[in-house]
Amino acid sequence: MSFSQVVVVMGSRSDLKIMRAATEILQEFGISVQTQILSAHRTPELLQKSTKIWSESGVKVIIAGAGGAAHLPGMLASFSALPVIGVPISNKAMDGLDSLLSIAQMPRGVPVATVGVDNSVNAGLLALEILALADTPMGRRLSLKIWSYKRRAALQVKKDRKNLKKMTISKFLKLKK
Repeated sequence: MSFSQVVVVMGSRSDLKIMRAATEILQEFGISVQTQILSAHRTPELLQKSTKIWSESGVKVIIAGAGGAAHLPGMLASFSALPVIGVPISNKAMDGLDSLLSIAQMPRGVPVATVGVDNSVNAGLLALEILALADTPMGRRLSLKIWSYKRRAALQVKKDRKNLKKMTISKFLKLKK
C-alpha cells in the first residue's frame, strides 16, 4: 500500500498558488505528497475524518495554508498528534498579518509550527527536516540532501556577492541565476 508522507492542505482553490511551492520542494526531494482542499469552517466533519485517516495511514507531517482568520492549521492540530506546519496566506485586508497572528498564537496544548507569510517553501523544508530525523537509511539520505540544498543556496549568495562587486546594480539585476 502506498501512502503519502506529507499532506499539504489548504482552505480554498485560491491558496494553491502559494501552497504549490511546498508540494514542489517535497517532490524535488523525492517525498510522496498528497494535496487537499478542506475548509475548517465549511467542511469540519470531513476535516476531522481526513485527519484521522492520515494519522492511521502513515502520514508524518501536515502542512496547512490558510488566510484570514486562519483556523485550518489549528483545527488539524486539534484532531491529530502529527506535527502541523502553518503557512499564513496573505489577503487584501491585512497582507497576511491576521493569518500569521492567528496561526502563531495557538493556545497551549495545540502547537502549530508557523512559517512566514506566503512562505510555503520553508514549510516544505521544515517538513523535510522533520522527516530527516528518522534514524533510518531514508532519514539519513534526506539529511544529506538537505545539507546539499543549503550548500547550493550558500554558494549562490557567494556568487551573487562576487558578481555584484564587479558590476553596476542595473547590470547585476539583469543576470540570470
